[in-house]
Amino acid sequence: MDTSTVNEMIAVPPGQVTLTDRRTQRSWPVEVAPYRLGAFPVTQALYAQVTGARPSSAEGDRLPVEGVSWWDAVRFCNALSRQEGLTPAYLLHTHSEGAEGLDGADTMDGVEWDTAADGYRLPTEAEWEHACRAGTTGPRYGPLDDIAWYRGNSDERIHDVGGKQPNPWGLHDMLGNVWDWCWDVYDAEVYGTYRVLRGGGWFDEHWSCRASARRRSHPSYQVDDVGFRVARSAAP
Repeated sequence: MDTSTVNEMIAVPPGQVTLTDRRTQRSWPVEVAPYRLGAFPVTQALYAQVTGARPSSAEGDRLPVEGVSWWDAVRFCNALSRQEGLTPAYLLHTHSEGAEGLDGADTMDGVEWDTAADGYRLPTEAEWEHACRAGTTGPRYGPLDDIAWYRGNSDERIHDVGGKQPNPWGLHDMLGNVWDWCWDVYDAEVYGTYRVLRGGGWFDEHWSCRASARRRSHPSYQVDDVGFRVARSAAP
């Protein structure tokens, strides 16, 4: 199947996940409501179809888009929502001061997430880990070489989406290939506006490709092993 411009979404059931941070030795449980998550990372072809841009350093329609910042991912979500006639999940502001609030919205650094919107968005960190684990309890949902492109088998290059086995819920490339941007701020007190990245990438060692591994970066950061996948909240 040509997945280059397909935006296949997988229904993720509700559940609870315990997030952990190795740096602070902290852990905290999070309840996750049902939602939908992209079966694949957003491809270069889909990104180009929606935005008209091809920012990636490697070229290939079925390769995950990379070289995209957190802000790029947020803008893509809104553009895809508008293309499909959905309500955009995000309101973007040049400055966070004086931003008008929304009922049921979270305000973070110049962007508001309207949690009642039916449009596309980035997954939260808890949603990402819950979906990655797919009911499994180990560090990975299968043998790493079978499920992920990482430094040990990638020939130090990015690969087409869907080339490895999916997890039990049908989600591909949750580990390896490209890191996924998540909605959450990593640690505002220490790192300011830095956002969470999950999943590991094609250039990472095996220890970074784990369901619990966390990374952080500035929301304007762009590099060749960071991409994203889209989510949608379930209808009430």
